[in-house]
Amino acid sequence: MNIQSIKLHQFRNYSHIEIPFPKSIIVIYGKNGQGKTNLLEALYLGSIGKSYRGIGDSDLIQWQQEEGSCILQFVRSDAVQEIKIILSKERKKEIWINGTKSSQKELVGTLNEVLFSPDDLLLIKGSPSLRRRFMDMEISQVNPAYYRMLLQYNRAISQRNLLLRQMKYERPMSLEEWDRQISAFAASIVEKRLEALHKMNLLASIIHRRLSGGTEKLCISYVQPYGESPAAEAGRTDPQWYYELLQRHLPRDIQRMATSVGPHRDDLMFTAGGGDLKRFGSQGQQRTAVLALKLSELEFVKSETGEYPVLLLDDVMSELDSSRRQALLQFVRNRIQTFITTTEPLLFESVTEYYPICIDAGTVISSG
Repeated sequence: MNIQSIKLHQFRNYSHIEIPFPKSIIVIYGKNGQGKTNLLEALYLGSIGKSYRGIGDSDLIQWQQEEGSCILQFVRSDAVQEIKIILSKERKKEIWINGTKSSQKELVGTLNEVLFSPDDLLLIKGSPSLRRRFMDMEISQVNPAYYRMLLQYNRAISQRNLLLRQMKYERPMSLEEWDRQISAFAASIVEKRLEALHKMNLLASIIHRRLSGGTEKLCISYVQPYGESPAAEAGRTDPQWYYELLQRHLPRDIQRMATSVGPHRDDLMFTAGGGDLKRFGSQGQQRTAVLALKLSELEFVKSETGEYPVLLLDDVMSELDSSRRQALLQFVRNRIQTFITTTEPLLFESVTEYYPICIDAGTVISSG
């Protein structure tokens, strides 16, 4: 899988530009604030239909313009395909896949991309929401049905939380319908997460062993806030188990006006050499584990789809030391189309067969 070209019109600081790309390592360089990350943001927009930086659709449109667009041509399974996204400040955005108007749910899984940004270096020591998002996006890339189920689950949780607030301040009411829905979704979501985690554990462990010189074994565990017991282990994929948990936690949920049971509360734990990396790992150990995790994500997508995804590296190379940079470049060279943004092009002087693109004020100054 590789992106052949991108065409931007009134997108962020790009007035109108079309850029062709080879299937290689592409280094996008320039000073800060010139549009490097904006270009990467546009590339990722074709994967999930929204900004990975949490920016609203209207803010992606160039200043003082009413509309903007992003068109990506890419190759998947030896066939050229196209994604077109039209952004508007007045209307809902439009998504077109190969000339057919589509929804955002239909877009996910069409163009597979893996993003590695400085925020990902906080994956281990950061909040549980980062780790849940990592797992959910990884599975959604290869299983669009999972993404749709996750959206339905989140809507059900929002509705239940709304009723919990009413129950606290107004009157008692039945949550039976929502509890049954949430229980069924929760069991299915966790089942898919556990299946993916099993594969990811195998891949990440092998890659981590190479990166660490075989000195430590990386292990990723699925953690739920209900205690560890044989019953809990068996109940993870049982809707009735979640339903009973919801009933037991109801008094506390009413007081807190939030649902405390379900995969939106779960977490991942990383251990190496038997120790919890979040609590006891050095920064070097944590970064090695994160790098192994991101590389395993590439292998996971390939194992599920038959093709490597496109890799986007947003200013992450300067955050890695020389050995980790070399390990990452060695992994992707000649097999994965990789886009790298940087303010330090000299980091890549020793790299052979890469394609440089210089960006200045939303314009390509030089390429190739």
